[in-house]
Amino acid sequence: MPNAFAHLVLYSWPLIAFFLFRFLPLRAALIWTIVAGYLLLPTRAGFDLPAFPTVDKDFVAVVSALLMCAVFGRKAQTQNRLVQREGRSQQRLLQPDLAEINSLIFVPKRGNKIFWGLIGLATLSPVMTVLQNAEPAIRGPGFIPGLRPYDAFSIALTLLVTILPFLLGRRYLASESAQKLLLKGIALALLIYSFLALYEVRMSPQLNTMFYGFFPHSWAQHVRGDGYRPLVFLPHGLILSIFLGMGAASAFAYWRCQADKLKAAKWLLVGLWIFGTLVLSKSLGALVLTILFCPVILFLGVRSQTIIAALFAGVVLTYPMLRSADLIPVEAIHNAAQSIDEGRAQSLKYRLDNEDRLIEKAQQKPLAGWGGWGRSRVYDESGWDITTTDGYWVIVIGAAGWLGYLAHFGLLCIPLVLLGIKGRKLDLTIATSSLGIVHCIAIIDLLPNASVSPVLWLIAGSVMGRFQTANTRADLLAAKEEPLTSSDTPRERQSRPDTPTAPELHVRVPR
Repeated sequence: MPNAFAHLVLYSWPLIAFFLFRFLPLRAALIWTIVAGYLLLPTRAGFDLPAFPTVDKDFVAVVSALLMCAVFGRKAQTQNRLVQREGRSQQRLLQPDLAEINSLIFVPKRGNKIFWGLIGLATLSPVMTVLQNAEPAIRGPGFIPGLRPYDAFSIALTLLVTILPFLLGRRYLASESAQKLLLKGIALALLIYSFLALYEVRMSPQLNTMFYGFFPHSWAQHVRGDGYRPLVFLPHGLILSIFLGMGAASAFAYWRCQADKLKAAKWLLVGLWIFGTLVLSKSLGALVLTILFCPVILFLGVRSQTIIAALFAGVVLTYPMLRSADLIPVEAIHNAAQSIDEGRAQSLKYRLDNEDRLIEKAQQKPLAGWGGWGRSRVYDESGWDITTTDGYWVIVIGAAGWLGYLAHFGLLCIPLVLLGIKGRKLDLTIATSSLGIVHCIAIIDLLPNASVSPVLWLIAGSVMGRFQTANTRADLLAAKEEPLTSSDTPRERQSRPDTPTAPELHVRVPR
């Protein structure tokens, strides 16, 4: 059980978020509130309320960020209106804040129907799930009660809290500069976190017990050979490993974003340091993904990166269909794992067998799933649970069916697919495409593991926002060809209404 210090840290996070927003620019404060909150806050601390989401580390960090964005974002909007009303004298006065104010302007140019369609699907799917699960589910000699109407409200509210980081990222982190800031924030956070991870590699995973009074998972799963798999303050060591992979990729991506590559070489060292920590963390899956995608970030261009991210996102989005149709080469993957490590191969085989049982159960209610309370799991005749749910995809499709799966994974994957399809026409930079690769690493890990986090949703929202707001190449060419006066900018010319031409003045010159 969490100790008093764990609860103190959790419930004081809104105050910490306030100071972050008070002394940092809004976008940086948003990133650090969610990223640091997920990495540092205790996992089991919190409480449950009837029909409401669990008040835990994810809830506290995300809701704190939402409230602070509402308060400090309104202040920035007030400054923006002041600039527009007072003109250039006030503009000079607020010059240090103008870049931040302009970055908060969000005007979607495309993709609104897709976005609101996915949000509508996320709202509709809990209702359909409850309507199809009013009857009890058999559990050996007993049963699990059916879902009630208030469960629809509870599921929908929980889903809303889950996707709040997506909405915040779409709204506030849609610009190129914001995405650079996001890459830098993730890299710095994981650089700092790597020292805690290295401590646990050497001394054993004990920081969570030392500070918060409990160990969040099975100790046996964090002993690897003659060493340990660190987890620090996260729910499992595998989640820390994929975060280290994302941190290394983010550092390499931030280096690609810099104009002076030699001067920014320290970010290469940061990426290599985090990658070395990942190697010592003894997680084969995260290591393979990082080795596979970091060269894509380092050596390929914007268009190639967006296409690769779109292809892998499409596979993740359709994975249940491909898995059910035996189009995923699971035997080849198992044999490859067996050639590397027999123990890892046995673990993979166990996961695949569990997936087969859960897929068979999910196919009984494919549209809206079985709902919560363990109704989607498989039980033997005595009522004993004989399945283990590891992958996030199989958890979602079992509980929410295809409607819920498309809502969840549509929001996570479709932004990458859209960038791949429309990327040739859009004015995208390496910041957007490399952030998409970082996001790609994370969503692929959702297939074997339930590593979903507010940070992942924040990145997905940023990618979606960039797709919706990016200029097209045609717009930029037209803007270059159109002459500007010395006092005009493209934004000012577009926003200023046409004014009638003043009549010519005929001045009579005296003789």
